[in-house]
Amino acid sequence: MVVSKTESSFRPQIGPLLFLVGIFFLNFLARIILSPLMPAVEGDMKIGHDEAGSLFLLISAGYCFMLLFSSFVSSRLNHRRTIILSSFAVGGALLIVAASPHLWGIRIGLILTGMAAGLYLPSGIATVTELAAPRDWGKAIAIHELAPNLGFVAAPFIAEAFLKWDSWRGVFEFLAIVAFIVGLLFFRFGKGGRSCCQALNLRTLRIFLKDSSFWIIVAFFALGIGAQFGVYSMLPLFLVYERGMDASWANTLLGLSRMIALAMTLLSGWITDRFGPKQALKGVLLGTGLATLMLGILHGGWVPLIVILQPMLCTCFFVPGFAALSRVTSPGVNNVAISLMTPMASFLGAGVLPAGLGLMGKLGSFSTGFILLGGLILGSALVVNLLKFKE
Repeated sequence: MVVSKTESSFRPQIGPLLFLVGIFFLNFLARIILSPLMPAVEGDMKIGHDEAGSLFLLISAGYCFMLLFSSFVSSRLNHRRTIILSSFAVGGALLIVAASPHLWGIRIGLILTGMAAGLYLPSGIATVTELAAPRDWGKAIAIHELAPNLGFVAAPFIAEAFLKWDSWRGVFEFLAIVAFIVGLLFFRFGKGGRSCCQALNLRTLRIFLKDSSFWIIVAFFALGIGAQFGVYSMLPLFLVYERGMDASWANTLLGLSRMIALAMTLLSGWITDRFGPKQALKGVLLGTGLATLMLGILHGGWVPLIVILQPMLCTCFFVPGFAALSRVTSPGVNNVAISLMTPMASFLGAGVLPAGLGLMGKLGSFSTGFILLGGLILGSALVVNLLKFKE
């Protein structure tokens, strides 16, 4: 078999990329593991659903805050040391959560967990694009994006396995130990991330504020996150109360759809490299918009099919999305772009859009919310051609 020059140059980078996938996977687990553990946490700490919900808000607040200021850290330490610092900081924060006998200590630990995790993503993406040639960014980012999807699938199983023979605190202790080990291994064997970056300053901020392509990418990511996380958060209620589905079957569908979406992440990397980020974005936005709209329209036997199809399509967004972001910014400020874009897009996509869907549900029609969101995503495909890539 003849191996192309492109494939031969990319293959040596797969090992270092998988190392980053492991770090990102653990980073993501630290942020979401509380969800499957929440019934046990509520019972142990004697808290209500409202207080439990506020714990997730604390993680998100710490995460978004540190994303904004991560460039100040990586500009002084370089990306490699920032990734190592993130791993050790995640481990320390998780130990605080595990060891705290009082709710206020757990709250502090969760804020610190979010902050520690927020250090990783800008430096992680910058290291991925440093390891791979620009022609291979789609495949490289696709491999990296396996981590959050694996995290969604693995978190419930890890929690369930530990709760059979230990308390919820044991899960945090285990993840903390793994975080320390991963940090040490990356310190010894990890590759890439040797370059320093530019910190966020008024001059750089002014450049981004004036860059229409950057703001288009922010809007795309807000819609992509909303299609993935927003729809996911409201889908069980929608399936049970508006489509009359059994709660157990609804949860089974959600888990199955996440598992199938793993393969789509890799496929989206090949599509991005083959057709380019712009064409890939158009296709993903059109497909995701149509599938989200159909969630609000279809009934009966079509519902399980569209529930599986919608996350498969929206998962494909993030690879061409990050590839496009890397091309609308200069290489030296890629991490700054991510640290600016992600908090804004996450606030809109994982905060405002789910709240809007919830409001529509409260008014009696999740379906209308899905139809409106799907139409908005479909319309966004018309804006892709306005993106201006830098050479």
